[in-house]
Amino acid sequence: MTQTRPTLPAARVGGPGEVLADEQVRAFVLEQLGAADLDGRSVCVIVPDGTRSCPMPLLLGAVHEALHGRVTRLTVLVALGTHARMGEAELARHLGYPLGGFAERYPGATVRNHEWWDPHTFASVGTIGADRIAELSEGRLRQPVPVRLNRAVVEHDLTLVVGPVFPHEVVGFSGGNKYFFPGVASQEVINLSHWLGALITSATIIGTRGTTPVRALIDEAVSLVPGGKLALCVVVTSGSKALHSVAFGEPQAAWAAAADVAAETHVRYLDAPVRRVLSIIPAMYHDMWTAAKGFYKVEPIVADGGQVVLYAPHVQEISSTHPEIDQIGYHCRDYFVKQWDRFKVVPWGVLAHSTHLRGAGTYDEHTGTEHDRVTVTLATGIPSERVRAVNLDYLDPAEVDPDAWAADPDTLVVPRAGEDLFRLR
Repeated sequence: MTQTRPTLPAARVGGPGEVLADEQVRAFVLEQLGAADLDGRSVCVIVPDGTRSCPMPLLLGAVHEALHGRVTRLTVLVALGTHARMGEAELARHLGYPLGGFAERYPGATVRNHEWWDPHTFASVGTIGADRIAELSEGRLRQPVPVRLNRAVVEHDLTLVVGPVFPHEVVGFSGGNKYFFPGVASQEVINLSHWLGALITSATIIGTRGTTPVRALIDEAVSLVPGGKLALCVVVTSGSKALHSVAFGEPQAAWAAAADVAAETHVRYLDAPVRRVLSIIPAMYHDMWTAAKGFYKVEPIVADGGQVVLYAPHVQEISSTHPEIDQIGYHCRDYFVKQWDRFKVVPWGVLAHSTHLRGAGTYDEHTGTEHDRVTVTLATGIPSERVRAVNLDYLDPAEVDPDAWAADPDTLVVPRAGEDLFRLR
């Protein structure tokens, strides 16, 4: 992977061994934004949706306090990527205001979902040519890609990204410029970047520091976006919404500073592989499209022939927004690569999700035989026939006793799975 770092370092408070008090976070945000040249400008604040642990009321409250009365317009844009829209009740919980009380909690501001399903959402900012894509992807892909993203970004003078940094299956570490692409992007860059990550494979790229090929592609797309760009990148304390650190600066610098902390706080190391993992999926993941993170983050520590059980009785759907996954099922990367003429018409982001959840494996195109390295089992509210139809194993969630499984020396039980990455030393 290419390792590059921004030339201008970010300001940062906190670090791997610290837990910041709310007042420290607020004071840092007020100081940094207070010194930024934002008076008389319009600002679009991009924030994560509810599938990321983050103290958004604290952060957005401090941002609003720092900007209210200084900026001409303040728009909060929820970076859905291609996730389901957040309803009013969800937004109220996520952003910390009473139902129907956004205007009272954040006077002068507006909030909107990234409506990726509506073509009118997007503005075009240019194209990345085929030769440049080949260079950025290290030869894995060669085709031009139009760069389009939510028009709210280009209709404001400056965009402020506010969100956490975690190990990530597509890009290495999430956060920073990733909130533009795929956060508020159109399908073209989303599909290309996710399929590039799938070609590299999740197990290879996840938790990789520095500028991976996917990160390089995202940074290139962001370079075409007009207007100023700043970021508040945070590292959340595992299992809570407290913060280890907050970094502020231009997005690449703030992201790099946060990724350094996340690499020490969100990566856990085992001395030997385990035969079985029980990933207990938290309620913030509503479907398997998002709950699949419970597999991505543990795949590297599972022994060959082992099993990952995703325990999520509350999950009733494979994907609320991508029905194509029911049509193609879950398969290893080579299953698609070696039958490319058959699958190239499927949205590449869907193909990427499929192979990321199925994990490493091989496919013999002559015999039609697929061999997967580990077994992926769903213990969810999705019916058994539907689970098996998409090429995954089924287990009745009523048969899962997490405490009993934790007593098994060959089993690792991961509570609140999906954010911390497990790796072998």
